[in-house]
Amino acid sequence: MKAINHFYPLLTQPKNVVVTMHQKPDGDAMGSSLGLYHFLIQFGHTVTVISPTNWAKFLQWMPGIDKVIDFETQQHKAQTIIAEADIIFCLDFNVLHRTKHLAKFIEQANAEKILIDHHQEPQIQAFAYGISNVEKSSTCEMVYDFIVESGNANKLNLTIAQCLYTGVMTDTGSFRFPITSAAVHKMVAHLKELGLQHSIIHDNIYDNFLENRLRFTGFVLLNRMDVLYEYNAAIMSISKQDLQQFNIKTGDTEGLVNYLLTIEGIKFAAIVIDREEERKWSFRSKGNFDVNIFARKHFEGGGHVNAAGGRSSDTLKNTTNKFYEILKEYQQQLQ
Repeated sequence: MKAINHFYPLLTQPKNVVVTMHQKPDGDAMGSSLGLYHFLIQFGHTVTVISPTNWAKFLQWMPGIDKVIDFETQQHKAQTIIAEADIIFCLDFNVLHRTKHLAKFIEQANAEKILIDHHQEPQIQAFAYGISNVEKSSTCEMVYDFIVESGNANKLNLTIAQCLYTGVMTDTGSFRFPITSAAVHKMVAHLKELGLQHSIIHDNIYDNFLENRLRFTGFVLLNRMDVLYEYNAAIMSISKQDLQQFNIKTGDTEGLVNYLLTIEGIKFAAIVIDREEERKWSFRSKGNFDVNIFARKHFEGGGHVNAAGGRSSDTLKNTTNKFYEILKEYQQQLQ
C-alpha cells in the first residue's frame, strides 16, 4: 500500500469513483463517505456512495444521503457500478470483510482501492494507496486532513463541513473521549468558520428518536443489565424478542453500551444483541484495558483500545455464557 500522498496528483483526473464504508454505518462512516463525495464531485468525478447495508434513521438528514445505494436492496445496480469503477475509496474499516456481502465484489474489482481508516491492523495488501492512523479521532478527521493536505482546503464548504462534523462529533463522544486532540478542535473551529451550525447536527443525531426507543432503553437497563463489581464490568444481553417487542430498528441501539460505563467503578462494558445472522458484540472500556485485543482474541472482532466490536455465530445464551467464563481470566487486570 502506497502512502496516500502518492494519490494526490490523480485527484484532478475525472474517473468513475465508488466510496464505501463498513456495514451498518454510523455517523463517522456515513459522514466521511458523504464528505468525501461532496469533495470529489468538484473535480468532475462520477461518484457513487455504496453502503453494504441500511443505516440508522437519525442519519437521514445528511446532505447527499438520498443518493447513497444500499447494497442489500440494490445489489445488481451496485455490482455494475463497482465493476465499472476506476477508483474505490474504502472508509472507516480496516479489513474487507467488514463490508459484509459487498466484500467479494470490492476484492474482485479492477479499480484502484484506497484506504482511509483509523482502526488497528489494516489489511494493507488489499489497497493500492492509503493511510491508517489509530491516533486519529475519526475517519472524518482523516478525510478533512486528506482534503487540506492535498492542497484543496479551498474546496471545503458548508455541506462537507456538516458531514465531517457528524463523524468527528459521534466518534469522540461529543468531544469527551481522550482521542479528542487539539487538532480536532482546530478542525471544528475551521468548520465553524465555514458557517457550520453545530447545534442543529446535535439535534438531528441525538434528539431525533421515537418514543419506543426511550422505553426500550429503560427496559434493557432495568431487565437486561448485569453489573459485576468483582470484575469492574457490566454486560447487557438483548434478545430478538426484546427488539421485536419495542420495534427496534437499525441505529436504535447505538450508544447503549456507553450507559454501562457511567456506573461508578466500571472499567469494562459489553453488550450483545441477537441479530438475524449473528450475535453482535460491542465493547467499551476506561483506562488501559484494551478491548481491541479482547475482541480480536475472543469474538472475531477488533477496533480501538477503548472501543471495539465483535461477533458470534453461537446462540445468544452460549455466547453470553462464554463472555462470563472469559471474564474470569481478566479479573486481576480489571481490578
